[in-house]
Amino acid sequence: MILKAAVENNIKEFFDLDAWKKSHKLVIEIYKLTKNFPKEELYGITAQIRRAAVSVTSNIAEGFSRYHYKDKGRFYYNFRGSISELRNLLFISADLEYINKDQFDILMKSSEDMLKLVNGLIRSLEKQIGSIDE
Repeated sequence: MILKAAVENNIKEFFDLDAWKKSHKLVIEIYKLTKNFPKEELYGITAQIRRAAVSVTSNIAEGFSRYHYKDKGRFYYNFRGSISELRNLLFISADLEYINKDQFDILMKSSEDMLKLVNGLIRSLEKQIGSIDE
């Protein structure tokens, strides 16, 4: 069971999860990076990329706090959706030259690592309950 494994690994809160820790670092990096975006983008891509990044950590937190495994899984799937949205916004930011190639590569690699972590959480749930989408 995930909860049993979580307790054995000293994971008592959502912020103990590696997926949340890495996601939190990404949020901070996104906020720092978007400070340099053009002012006319404040309510455009700046706000959207920040919301997507925050949504990633929020989905991990909310999913972890859910009691029913299927609820947990739905939030972990939402995490994947938020990461995909964030990655799309990174492509746009790079194409508009708001971020450079090195920044883009680092953030894309980080998002890929987070996808692997959340996929592990989803697989763990599915081993326990079968398909989450049932």
